[in-house]
Amino acid sequence: MAEVKLQEGETVENALRRFKRKVLQEDIIREVKRHAFYLKPGQKLRVKQALARKRNRKKARRETE
Repeated sequence: MAEVKLQEGETVENALRRFKRKVLQEDIIREVKRHAFYLKPGQKLRVKQALARKRNRKKARRETE
């Protein structure tokens, strides 16, 4: 869990900026989004395959240009 202690003479805005940076580094937001809803194993596989197809189409499109 990300934790930031306010240092002496530091503004709240600076501490908040450090906290946001720490949250991004620890991928907390990504984990929360991943656990926000449940996907059955079959659905998870279909989503993963769809993302792979999209990635491959994008890669092929870049290679032809």
